[in-house]
Amino acid sequence: MDMLSRIEEILLLAIWKLEDNAYGISVREQVERDTGVKWMSGAIYAPLNRLKKNGYVRTYQAKNSAEKGGRPRIYYRLTKLGMRKLATIQEVNQSIWMDVPDLKKERKA
Repeated sequence: MDMLSRIEEILLLAIWKLEDNAYGISVREQVERDTGVKWMSGAIYAPLNRLKKNGYVRTYQAKNSAEKGGRPRIYYRLTKLGMRKLATIQEVNQSIWMDVPDLKKERKA
């Protein structure tokens, strides 16, 4: 099975959550909310490009989306293949965590 990296999984989930508002900055902010970790702006673009290259996301440029004097925003949308990949990862995660007790309760100081 072709597995996603953890950041690719997190990015696909962020794009899914953001629906039609998934562009670079909004994706990074969603990832930060989901992980509680501050991300450098450039850190998401290499994995986003891999996701696009592999056919899991597609990009489009929205009309009139440029900030004053800036470049137009590039938006990301999951493809059908990307949705199937997320569903597979969800199944894998559920399977590998099955029968594992709440580890916070299992911790010994």
